[in-house]
Amino acid sequence: MLPASSTTDKPFQRPRRLRRTTTLRRMVRETTLSVDDLIYPMFVTEGEGQKVEISSMPGCYRYSLNLLLKEIAEVSELGINAIALFPVIPENKKDDTGTESYNPEGLVQQTVKAIKQALPNILVITDVALDPFTTHGHDGLVDEKGTILNDPTVEVLVKMALSQAASGADFVAPSDMMDGRVGAIRQALNAEGYINVGILAYSAKYASAYYGPFRDALDSAPKFGDKKTYQMDAANAKEALKEIEQDIAEGADIVMVKPALAYLDIIHRVKEATNLPVAAYNVSGEYAMIKAAAQMGWIDEKQVILESLTSMKRAGADLILTYFAKQVALMLI
Repeated sequence: MLPASSTTDKPFQRPRRLRRTTTLRRMVRETTLSVDDLIYPMFVTEGEGQKVEISSMPGCYRYSLNLLLKEIAEVSELGINAIALFPVIPENKKDDTGTESYNPEGLVQQTVKAIKQALPNILVITDVALDPFTTHGHDGLVDEKGTILNDPTVEVLVKMALSQAASGADFVAPSDMMDGRVGAIRQALNAEGYINVGILAYSAKYASAYYGPFRDALDSAPKFGDKKTYQMDAANAKEALKEIEQDIAEGADIVMVKPALAYLDIIHRVKEATNLPVAAYNVSGEYAMIKAAAQMGWIDEKQVILESLTSMKRAGADLILTYFAKQVALMLI
């Protein structure tokens, strides 16, 4: 049995005093999640009147343009004014070299133009990668041996970025992880007069198993092999800093870590290493796991969402791409 403590034995510092009430906890909170932190990834498909739920991502949809514009208007009313656009390309428009990616009348280009005409204040971020446009599902051109070709791919990515900028994109976001693509895109944008189009670089993008539902959404899974020769090894941290440093030197305006939850340490390291804004991508697998556990009644969905996104901000993320954006905006009202 412990002896009774005297008055002098009692602690002078009691951290619990600052946790005593909701008001106190809010007043001393170190990290705050805001709707201004959120970027909403959205999927656009051809046709009209289409709103098709993605089976592995409950609550996420492939929208045709008319319904996409309606959804963007709704989320804008909630305070979400930045979207990341991803296209669902039909098989008959795919080829081995992704030529549809830089078609000035392509799905992405027409969608960006329509968004900017209907909702000019929406910040539009376009994906620069070939996997949605290629028959093989890789982010780069492939030779007869199955090798992903770096420099020829960069040439196509530059065309793609220029076509997106010409359509009105505010940011182009190279997600391919080819060496040198940020510098080549920045140089081309400047040469064509698009000096105000920013680059959100997927600088530390890992070869992750968390991307499965996203590839279902776009039908863009690789038809052979994997992406480990160009996306980063999950075991590496210092390499992420090298990638970040290179992208900054080549002209990136924002750098990103992807995925987020399993890479909070990387987000923290990157934030410590740069003064640029740092984005984190709360990816499809992270989203799907929370949704599945909530549907089974195993977790409190709202609280787990808020805790997860707050952890990303606490780690150092200034911006978060998340499929939970609309839900979170409703929670924060």
